[in-house]
Amino acid sequence: MQLIPSQRYLFYIFVLIFPLSACQRVQSYNRRLAPLPQDTFVKVNFNHSESVEFTEPYRQQTRLGDNLEQQIIDAISQAKFTVDVAVQELRLPKIAQALIAKQKAGVKVRVILENIYSRPWSSLSPHEVRQLDKREQERYQEFLKFVDTNQDKKLSPEEVNQKDALAMLQNAKIAWLDDTADGSDGSSLMHHKFVIVDNKILIVTSANFTLSDIFGDFSNSSSLGNANNLLQIDSPELASLFTEEFNIMWGDGPAGKPDSRFGIKKPPRLPKTINLGESSITVQFSPTSPTQPWSNSSNGLIGKTLESSTKSVDMALFVFSEQRLANILENRHQQNVVVRALIEPQFIFRNYSEALDMMGVALSNKCKYELDNKPWQNPISSVGTPTLPKGDLLHHKFAVIDGQTVIAGSHNWSDAANTGNDETVVVIKNPTVAAHYVREFSRLYKHVNLGLPPKIQQKVTAEKQQCSQIKTPSSSENKIIKPININTATQAELESLPGVGKKLAQKIIMLRQQQKFTSTQDLEKVPGVSGKMLEKWEGYVIW
Repeated sequence: MQLIPSQRYLFYIFVLIFPLSACQRVQSYNRRLAPLPQDTFVKVNFNHSESVEFTEPYRQQTRLGDNLEQQIIDAISQAKFTVDVAVQELRLPKIAQALIAKQKAGVKVRVILENIYSRPWSSLSPHEVRQLDKREQERYQEFLKFVDTNQDKKLSPEEVNQKDALAMLQNAKIAWLDDTADGSDGSSLMHHKFVIVDNKILIVTSANFTLSDIFGDFSNSSSLGNANNLLQIDSPELASLFTEEFNIMWGDGPAGKPDSRFGIKKPPRLPKTINLGESSITVQFSPTSPTQPWSNSSNGLIGKTLESSTKSVDMALFVFSEQRLANILENRHQQNVVVRALIEPQFIFRNYSEALDMMGVALSNKCKYELDNKPWQNPISSVGTPTLPKGDLLHHKFAVIDGQTVIAGSHNWSDAANTGNDETVVVIKNPTVAAHYVREFSRLYKHVNLGLPPKIQQKVTAEKQQCSQIKTPSSSENKIIKPININTATQAELESLPGVGKKLAQKIIMLRQQQKFTSTQDLEKVPGVSGKMLEKWEGYVIW
């Protein structure tokens, strides 16, 4: 048979393209790593794992990684009695479908969300959409592209009930509430990301239940999802601790009394440790009031774990802004512990970032460094950012200590998470579990940008020239001899408190004339008084 020119052209194109596409698929298999052994009770998953391949359900892309959504769905599908979900944001329709199916089967389903993300996108009016900030506008447009299946630029009821996860839950009458259920405008952030099934099976993850956190941006095929990890733990004893946390936030449920408790309204609880097979697992729920000892907080638990290091500390963090943790790491570095850190590019070079301390430099805010800022005298060159697909973030909050112990959960290494947000920290001592996090850190570190970029170095140099003297405020620069009664102290006495200047002292005096302060909660309402500031006042303020 003789081909006519047009047929011959198409034939050559096919011959050239088909082997190439097949080759790409073979290459993806060829670069897969052998799976690591999993612990019997504690399973570890990463959405960028290099040892497994899956096809995404929404974009139909085949790629490397664990399907974290499917892990969550599989856990929910095992439920016979109860499913409790506490997650900052839930937008994945297949998870919504799994919850709805379980409720129809007679399973009790409860959901807690962050109030900022507790409204279906499809319920926003055109006016409300226009009021969204730039980032939320972009997210709304992504939502429209995802839900508008026939691309007619209109959302039909059928499309909404197939793709808008919160609308689906709402229509199915799934019981849910958010952090305004305590009668407030909301806590700092309801930032949890956990699922409890039958008070036995736990999902604890760094990922929100969204496309961008698990799979990638819907309209950007090169985006493969923010780097996240997920733990599945089979333990009734540990699940009971999470159920206690859930019940404190739930109260008597939606439309009931405002007896839910979020943020520092929750009762203070110390870390608790359980033994599970080969693992020792410690769990701590944030926040801890700044009036409590820092050592009893989630950051205190992280600090204690870092202090135990003798060989190495590897960190993959979304944000790192807790000064005390940086100081602990400096001490370990001085004891010859190898410290490496990967931090999300959006946050690594902010003036409050402890990555700068580790590199031995500082950036000021209006010629003033952050409180107790302390650049390392012996800086390290193993701090940087991973190279990520465009649009994706480093969303992990984990560290590996000596290749044996893992710190994970939803808790960012910041004062805001420690003293304001509803969070989870888990510390797992188990080399089998740790090996998975070691591999993930190695994957990210293979393509790393270390040190200060020229642009940031130029900024540091320019600040030194522009600011005649850059001051580092210290919580110990004002020595307080005896406790101060916040309701009777003079302006000079108030100014002796760490972080208090003339204007803030005057503001405190003005407000106490209107109503006396009776607790740290009252002081937290004063504009200019931060959680970190209150922590420095501990032991120096009385009522």
